[in-house]
Amino acid sequence: MKKIIILLLVFFSLGFDTQNKEAFADGELLKFRVHYGIINAGYATIEVNEETLYNQPVYHVVGKGYSTGMTKFFFEVEDVYESYIDKDTRNPYRFIRKINEGGYTKNQEGFFNQRTNRILVKDYKHKTEKAFDFPDNAQDILSSFYYLRNYPNINKIKAGESVVIDMFFDGEVTKFKLKFIGREDIKTKFGVVPTMIFKPLVQSGRIFKEQESLTIWISDDYNKIPIRIKATLLVGSLKADLEEYKGLSNPFKLKTK
Repeated sequence: MKKIIILLLVFFSLGFDTQNKEAFADGELLKFRVHYGIINAGYATIEVNEETLYNQPVYHVVGKGYSTGMTKFFFEVEDVYESYIDKDTRNPYRFIRKINEGGYTKNQEGFFNQRTNRILVKDYKHKTEKAFDFPDNAQDILSSFYYLRNYPNINKIKAGESVVIDMFFDGEVTKFKLKFIGREDIKTKFGVVPTMIFKPLVQSGRIFKEQESLTIWISDDYNKIPIRIKATLLVGSLKADLEEYKGLSNPFKLKTK
């Protein structure tokens, strides 16, 4: 499951604003159940709260992933990702990564200077500090998708077209690409939900079977929250479903007869 929880936390925060409405708000909480085949592997949550940082109003986003049951016995996962995002520009000021995946640990904090386009990353595990350059509007792993929740004209996107942003992760800026596949109504515990389908481009060969091994179903409403995620791995497959939600900025759209 190494790096799977990272990707899940990312996609759990994905969404797009289609008509200049706020796609999320203070108090939003999403919870997902993660299964590996028929096994309940764990849960992931992501929560948004309004706070103040550097005398600026920010959204403080906290994402957590953890294993449960037999999965926890064989491979314990306890990950925490945090991001502090400017409420106006949607650009990040700070990120936190505290992960424990089967004994593999990481404890980092990054500080974005939006005036100089430099980020200082402190590694508390290895007691090091290093600075990196980043381009305008570069995002961290969580802020990336809250930034995309206000992406303009996404409703005009056509099947086969992609959205690309700059994302800072593990000491480098990469192009994060999402390809739009189409729309589909899917059955959930809440009812039938109209969705938009995206495939993010991922690295093949290490964990994923191929570059388009991930599929994401996003609610086709003003919230644009992830409803379902499927990942085809080198060994088996992983699935995550929306289990619980509260504090949505807009009504949750269900298909009516």
